[in-house]
Amino acid sequence: MKKIHLLLLKSFIRPFLVTFLIVMFVLLMLFLFKYIDDLIGKGFEWYIIVELMVYASATNVQMALPLSVLLSSIMTYGSLGENYELVAIKSAGISLRRAMAPMLVVVAILSVAAFVFSDYMLPIANLKYYSLLYDARQQKSANFLPEGVFSSSFPGYVIRVKRKDPDGQTLYDIMIYSKNPSENNTIVLLAKSGKMYRTPNGLFLVLKLKDGVRYEEAKGTNNFNYRQKLTRFRFKETEQKFDISGLSKMKRTDESEFKQALQMMNLQQINDDEHKSRRQIDSSLQVNFKLITAYIKYYSIKTSPDSAKKYAGAIKGDKSIPNLKIYEQLSIIASASSEARSIQDLLKNRGERVTELSKNVRRARLEFQKKFTLSAACIALFLIGAPLGAIIRKGGLGLPVVVSVIFFLIFYIISTIGEKAVKDGDLSPILGSWVAITIITPIGTFLSYKAATDSVIFDMEVYKRFFNKLFKRKKAEVS
Repeated sequence: MKKIHLLLLKSFIRPFLVTFLIVMFVLLMLFLFKYIDDLIGKGFEWYIIVELMVYASATNVQMALPLSVLLSSIMTYGSLGENYELVAIKSAGISLRRAMAPMLVVVAILSVAAFVFSDYMLPIANLKYYSLLYDARQQKSANFLPEGVFSSSFPGYVIRVKRKDPDGQTLYDIMIYSKNPSENNTIVLLAKSGKMYRTPNGLFLVLKLKDGVRYEEAKGTNNFNYRQKLTRFRFKETEQKFDISGLSKMKRTDESEFKQALQMMNLQQINDDEHKSRRQIDSSLQVNFKLITAYIKYYSIKTSPDSAKKYAGAIKGDKSIPNLKIYEQLSIIASASSEARSIQDLLKNRGERVTELSKNVRRARLEFQKKFTLSAACIALFLIGAPLGAIIRKGGLGLPVVVSVIFFLIFYIISTIGEKAVKDGDLSPILGSWVAITIITPIGTFLSYKAATDSVIFDMEVYKRFFNKLFKRKKAEVS
């Protein structure tokens, strides 16, 4: 048994590592395709991109790990079945369940490691990833002067460059608008060509312009002619310097501003956040009750005693106020209507606050349960992958990949629908987070039973023979 267990472990570990790396690579490429426009052309240092990719890879583990377990288990047992090694194991008196036992232990260890990762490492990775991605997306492009575009990258200036040479430094047909609000003047500078370069310290961008003219319009001395003074001079060569200290270096946001998101919390912090939201809901409901009571008391005091008695007597009679004078009726009705609208508006605003807090409670419970569903998903998908591999008896990256992707998509779609239903308030957080696992686990149990009994559930010849017999029987009945 030890040799067989060692054989199974070696057959599983290699495909698992390979598939895990492949899935991580694919997910990382999807990340790059999604945010390529936010990362390219902004002058980032190479280590910023590498750091962002590392954090993105860490956040992808929660999707890559279950898929890798499913794919590698199908490949392992499919390869054993294809090479008739499973037949040899069964002929030795070892059932498929006993052959799956060491693999189940390994997957259980992976599940425990997944829970530890989800509770301790994933919140930190999410915090680093989302904060760095936010700063990267907020960073302005390093291409300060694109062709044919009025660029406002520099405060107080609008610059347009009609054409650039392939070197990216030689410029043609340059137009610079600048406005000085303190002196209330406007400057327009036109140049036929120029060179663009940065200072050695990287803090300034210098434009060395040639063959141009400068127009400056300033406030005139005559109050009746506000813009009267116009200055123009030509130049053969001049320089314009622009501060890029705030554009060339990425500004990092304080990570504490992102810690309030539930994805950046562990179990204890999520639990504390949920209790805090529940206390705020209870406090808000108590305040609403007190406000309604206070408004009722305020209105009863505000109304004159005589009018109140008459109004009360009228209500007991025929639910009208005919005994009051017209101005008293109008006054009471207007006051009551105003107070009712005030209470309605106040309760509406506070009700929206309670609704938002209730959504936060549901999200917290959902994130709390997701810490455990990652571990359970690894075991549930292994229970599907191992018997599937034994049934289809195909190894490699062909049919196992197709089958595993189909089952994983079913699992992922159900999980997504359940999470959305929880956020919308249609399902409880426990049911919404565990619905996918509760659906695929019986399927895995059924497949394990079929694999243990040498089922031919995926043998197409069996279905062909069945339908041939069925059609022949129908033809015989018709004749």
